[in-house]
Amino acid sequence: MRPDIIPGATFPDYALSDHTGKRRKLSELQGQDPMVLVLSRGGFCPKDRRQCEGLVQLHRELEVSYCRLVTISTDNITETNEFRSGVGAHWPFLSDTRRTVQKDLDIAEYTDPAHNPMIPHTIILEPDLVIYKIYNGYWFFGRPTSEELRQDMRAVMKKCRLDWDITTPELKAAWQQGRKQLFYPYGNTYAQTIGEQD
Repeated sequence: MRPDIIPGATFPDYALSDHTGKRRKLSELQGQDPMVLVLSRGGFCPKDRRQCEGLVQLHRELEVSYCRLVTISTDNITETNEFRSGVGAHWPFLSDTRRTVQKDLDIAEYTDPAHNPMIPHTIILEPDLVIYKIYNGYWFFGRPTSEELRQDMRAVMKKCRLDWDITTPELKAAWQQGRKQLFYPYGNTYAQTIGEQD
């Protein structure tokens, strides 16, 4: 992995074709929500398929928590669609046949020259593509469990949602005063403090 891709840094805003062939930027897919980004070998890999199968159930939790999930692989559009539908996924899958991400991040899996995939990683992103945590999934048990992802999302949301604890007197007063910009989804609550909203 490129040495500057570390927690606290901003992840590159790659633009790739999604499973429908539409060009999508990561920032567009993320919006102002936390995001789990899976850099995948592709549908040929049984470990990657198993990881995605495990994410199908978690995705339902991510959706109701206003969190995003995106998978990128070096599969072509047809393979990307087969991978996505084969595991029953409903989140965006991006196709990187030119290996832009693999080359830019220096994550070519040199032990598999036949497929020339990326070394799999799972990256937890705060809003604005800020890296919170990186998991190296070359070995399957290097990948995060659903429970680890829940804990990561909890930590990230505590940082980026001002209304995480709506029982505080300050937030109750803000609501009564009509200052709804402090509350999701009324305002952009990332990286702000109650004092900055006064």
